[in-house]
Amino acid sequence: MQQSREHDEHDEHTGGASPQAVQPDDTGLPAGSATVAARLASSPRHGEYVMIARTPGGTDSLRAWVVFPERRDKAPVVVVLHEIYGLSTWIRGVTDQLASDGYLAIAPDLLSGKYTLAAGDTIAQAQASALIRTLAAADVQRDITRSAEYAMSLPSAHQKFGVVGFCWGGSTSFNTAVNAHPKLRGAVVYYGGAPALTELEKVRAPVLGLYGENDARVNATIAGADSTMKVLRKPYEAVILTGAGHGFLRQQVGQNGANLSASRSAWPKTLEFFRRSLGR
Repeated sequence: MQQSREHDEHDEHTGGASPQAVQPDDTGLPAGSATVAARLASSPRHGEYVMIARTPGGTDSLRAWVVFPERRDKAPVVVVLHEIYGLSTWIRGVTDQLASDGYLAIAPDLLSGKYTLAAGDTIAQAQASALIRTLAAADVQRDITRSAEYAMSLPSAHQKFGVVGFCWGGSTSFNTAVNAHPKLRGAVVYYGGAPALTELEKVRAPVLGLYGENDARVNATIAGADSTMKVLRKPYEAVILTGAGHGFLRQQVGQNGANLSASRSAWPKTLEFFRRSLGR
């Protein structure tokens, strides 16, 4: 039931942006939902869909979007975990932005094999929201591992990775830190709930949490995670952005300017975290 409430919370906070609102387009940030398609269309970076075998030699494949940075040396890998809306155009935009910041970025479609693509390259939001509820946590972590290992196998990649996720993907990012892949160097959680406190002992990588102030249900998990991680002497930084709502990075026009301010604070913190944990 907790997972279902998280989905409802996401819909409640991201569905209210006025269609007449003028979407800011700060090129130092991932594009918001209104401008992401145009930003992607004009990106100079190479992005492509790939199919990754879910098991060695198997026929079941995981679809993923990969974007390559423009650099002469090898790049660290960042795995981007989508919201309840699946591998959307917006998530592809976040992936492209990370590549513009120097990372080899990969966004797995964690709903691969469960639906037929809608017009364009994505899944209908209502269908994605329903299908997310059917995923098994172990299968999701397997797909994240396969995505990271595929990206790290590319000639232009370093043998280390970080993960960043949003809403459902934010909770999944924290759980990836619990899953403790030996090459994981850090996890960023955008407005996602923390794992059960009994699971935190398994965390083997630093965690950065970025939360909107007006997101009480998700934020109720922060204090317990913070105190438990301190006792365990594991690095966890929780940042609450004043006035921002759930889903602020996607809906930068929301909350009377607070979401944009939160985005302008949160994204540099994300890059600083990855530069500390992954390098650049």
